[in-house]
Amino acid sequence: MWASQENSDALTAQTVALDGASRTAAPAALQVATYRPHLTRAVSIARHSQAHNHVQPLPDGAVLLVGARCRWRDGAAESNAAVYDADGKLLRKGVLGDGIADVQTTLSGDIWVSYYDEGVFGSLGWGEKGSPAPIGSSGLIRFGADLAPAWRYPYDGEFGAISDCYALNVSGNEAWAYYYTDFPLVRVRAGAVAGWSTQVRGAHALVVAGDRVALVGGYAEHRHRVVTGSIKGEGLSVDRPTRLVMPDGRPVPRMAAVLGRGSELHVVVGTTWLKAGFEDLASA
Repeated sequence: MWASQENSDALTAQTVALDGASRTAAPAALQVATYRPHLTRAVSIARHSQAHNHVQPLPDGAVLLVGARCRWRDGAAESNAAVYDADGKLLRKGVLGDGIADVQTTLSGDIWVSYYDEGVFGSLGWGEKGSPAPIGSSGLIRFGADLAPAWRYPYDGEFGAISDCYALNVSGNEAWAYYYTDFPLVRVRAGAVAGWSTQVRGAHALVVAGDRVALVGGYAEHRHRVVTGSIKGEGLSVDRPTRLVMPDGRPVPRMAAVLGRGSELHVVVGTTWLKAGFEDLASA
């Protein structure tokens, strides 16, 4: 998602006020660009007011923008999801809840949404007396093309409830998640959940290649740790940890966006977009 400096500042503005984190002061103009890896399409949107957006492609050239924050106020929820067609026309709005950690779509148009702790336990009016439970209380939801929930992660599942979904990876029609507090690795396939225990804590990105997995990140000095391993039995058998660095060997900047999608890890630093395949991570 690209915008002028002025609009970019508005779309990513920080605030300490609990009631002011979800909207821009005024609608902003922006473009959503698709790269493969060169620019293939740009959708121009004239007026958009959601702040802190997750951006994903949808079928037929449409795009989905989801604001990470969503208030419940005066008996109603803010809409924080917007679908625009290939010409930038608004097709529909919806409410996907507050505290959104990540959004990833499938080729068929399913929308997987993961939530951090404020989205699970409540904030910005959700979960208070007289207001509804947080939409994201299950920690992981699949929404349909109509922006309505189609599947929720089970609270009482074998692998425990999600308190904070640290990493999401959607590959084909499967979704993988890794979450606090016990940090299991789980796979959702056709609504069925399978899972494996891990000894890796605090990772924030997940890469999957068949039965091989890479967990990237961790707490404190493990911020750029890379742990690869294989799914065996009920757990993850890990290799020797390595460290993620920039191509010239420098540390990855703190402000870099690091995320996994399928068998690839993506790192965005400013306007530089870097990509590493699973084998690159396993052989580092």
